[in-house]
Amino acid sequence: MDSLLTIVIPAHNEERSIAPLLTRLLDVELPCKREIIVVDDGSTDGTVRELEPYLKRGEVRLLRHENGCKGKGTALRTGFAAATGDFIIVQDADEEYDPRDIPALIEPLLDGRAQVVYGSRTINEHCRVDRRWTNPYWYGGRSLTVITNILFPGCAVTDEPVGYKAIRTDLLRTIPMRCTGFEFCPELTAKVLRRKIPIYNVPIRYFPRSIAEGKKIRAWHWFEAVGVLLKYRFVSDHGPIADFDQQEAEK
Repeated sequence: MDSLLTIVIPAHNEERSIAPLLTRLLDVELPCKREIIVVDDGSTDGTVRELEPYLKRGEVRLLRHENGCKGKGTALRTGFAAATGDFIIVQDADEEYDPRDIPALIEPLLDGRAQVVYGSRTINEHCRVDRRWTNPYWYGGRSLTVITNILFPGCAVTDEPVGYKAIRTDLLRTIPMRCTGFEFCPELTAKVLRRKIPIYNVPIRYFPRSIAEGKKIRAWHWFEAVGVLLKYRFVSDHGPIADFDQQEAEK
């Protein structure tokens, strides 16, 4: 039986990028079947309108948070709850990450080498030469990666805050996820590593955008990420998985 990959796309006010991204995702040849779930997190622009042609053709499923932006973590939990695939990969809606990298990212999952795979912008020379990647965002990301490796010795994570994260669905459903915003990503990292599950690194392309172009990460998110890494390094969390809830009606 062919494996199924669920691609979860959290989106908030991404009317300029969502349609080109979906076209690129549908054009990529994958070694397995795919389903694409877009979670619209209270967008106030034309994001949902841009999705209509894809919805009519049955190429995409749409879940909506109708009553305002609830955060990336909440959007991801909504998408994860609806996923029917054997594996899940997170795809940001802003086109910073190239869908052509997905086959390489899921290959270690498909062949059983890994349960969790992270893309890595630091082991790909194409990322290092981009002038906008050599800025405070780069230093912030590198420092989070260093902190992760200090807190979890031997984990060999090379890019902790990377957007491209892929994981076995059955494993993900055993991990209680609680964070609602961008700190969802270090929460997942910490809880995976605390279980002593290795994270496999795969080099990827990266095309960063500026704040003027819509980048949403800010300096305070770095402090939130460090706090979450510290918390879940030393605090065990084996609570219920009830946080995975599909919060709005599917369209």
